[in-house]
Amino acid sequence: MSTVQQRSDPAAPAPGVRARGRRSLRRGLDLFGVVPFFAFVAVFLAIPTLVVAIGAFAGDDNRPTLDNLAALTDGYIVDAFVRSIVLSAATALLGAVLGALLAYALVTAKPQGLLRRAVTAAAGVLAQFGGVTLAFAFIATVGLSGFVTVFLREHLGADIYAGGVWLFELPGLTLVYTYFQIPLMVIVFLPALDGIRPQWREATESLGGSTWQYWRRVAVPLLAPAFLGSTLLLFANAFSAYATAAALVSQGNPIVPLQIRGTITSEVVLGRANLGKAMALGMIVVVAIVMWLYALLQRRTSRWLG
Repeated sequence: MSTVQQRSDPAAPAPGVRARGRRSLRRGLDLFGVVPFFAFVAVFLAIPTLVVAIGAFAGDDNRPTLDNLAALTDGYIVDAFVRSIVLSAATALLGAVLGALLAYALVTAKPQGLLRRAVTAAAGVLAQFGGVTLAFAFIATVGLSGFVTVFLREHLGADIYAGGVWLFELPGLTLVYTYFQIPLMVIVFLPALDGIRPQWREATESLGGSTWQYWRRVAVPLLAPAFLGSTLLLFANAFSAYATAAALVSQGNPIVPLQIRGTITSEVVLGRANLGKAMALGMIVVVAIVMWLYALLQRRTSRWLG
């Protein structure tokens, strides 16, 4: 009798209402779990980007102006962008090729073997090894008084600086950037290599195809989007790097991040306080285009290898 009364009680919620209530509560808890992530993105990405975008269109009197963007056509700023793009492209290509070869060597090893786990762990650490620590490591190794430089000079009679002090210029930045580009390529390209199924090679061989035909007609077309996407990611990584170049290059501002530093810290450039924000906005545009192309390639890769 009590059960019948509970079912007929108009104040009791219907089963469908209770289910919707539980789903709403679960959805609210899920959204609450991502609040720290959105807060992090807002504080360290969205708000700084907004400040840069607004400052790029503001003069020293905080009035709207296009003078800062017009100044981006100045020769020294254009040269800095060109050098940054060349540096990023060169290190991205070197890191992509060498990193892809290393990743392929790992794929041929045992999936749970000690070698693969050790190299993958080392790549994860070295990909984040940069800034002042990395610059000091290269200065202590191949700097003017580095132990490798001194050893070659005293024991082999070879002077690696006979043609100039290249370590503190663009060639040196290329070498140092490539150091952390290669392990980053291993991390981002290894999943694509793992997605290549052995059955595809067996099918090619069963149809009379050679190893060259397998790579040319099957593996390379499937891996090309992932390889290009990873190369673009490496480009964006090098293009936005600052700490390593700031620690290594003490004179001059050959690339855009160092030019931005000069506009902020220099006491010579007066009346151009927001010029650095305009250059930063230009960097944001370049990185946004690169990452958009990366997302398109990753979407195509996931469709083939997912």
